[in-house]
Amino acid sequence: MTWTSAFGRACRVLLYAIVRGLSLTRISPNVLTFLGLVINTVAAILSHMFPYAGLVIIGAGIFDMVDGRVARATGQVTTFGGFFDSVIDRYSDVALFFGLLVYYARANHFFYLVLVAFVMVSSVMVSYTRARAESLIGSCKVGFMERPERIVLVIIGALFARWHAMAPVLWVLAVLSTITIIHRIAYTYQQTRILDAKAAEAAAQQQPVAAAGEGNKPQAGKSSQQIPSFN
Repeated sequence: MTWTSAFGRACRVLLYAIVRGLSLTRISPNVLTFLGLVINTVAAILSHMFPYAGLVIIGAGIFDMVDGRVARATGQVTTFGGFFDSVIDRYSDVALFFGLLVYYARANHFFYLVLVAFVMVSSVMVSYTRARAESLIGSCKVGFMERPERIVLVIIGALFARWHAMAPVLWVLAVLSTITIIHRIAYTYQQTRILDAKAAEAAAQQQPVAAAGEGNKPQAGKSSQQIPSFN
């Protein structure tokens, strides 16, 4: 067993222990989701103290990982719960980047202020393109820069901010998020073309059937049987 697999196994054991403990409390998964937002907001307030903000984000990440597992373990899975989790995740993302906006604004770093704004919009668009695409084509999981990857990069940038790690992290987020958005747009374009072609083919096959059905109907003003007049 390698050290990486041993570390992963230890993390899973810890995660399952947390899930079991929370399941015993019968706490609502929606409450856990909301607590994640509160903790991320605290991290945003601590953005001027990067190492501590990174540790707080790790705590918020735990709630992000366990809310769905607790819902399944306690039989509290609901359609609204999935919707609520997605909405709160977007607020959590924006809260973190808003904290960075305030930090760079106070430091008078206009360039990085604009870069953070771009990353914030891109992170929202990564999620939006998937949600919008899946309303049309069923599944759109292509692309690399999902929310877990973004959170990990922000944590790395915060923990190693003393060595100016946040700046390259923002560049990586900006580039890879944009690539992910373009990838999802291209994938959705290809899939919708396939769906449109199938729909056009189905419509073309139905037209001869409809035309044949209309040909068998009696024409207006004529009856299929002559009725004699007794006048």
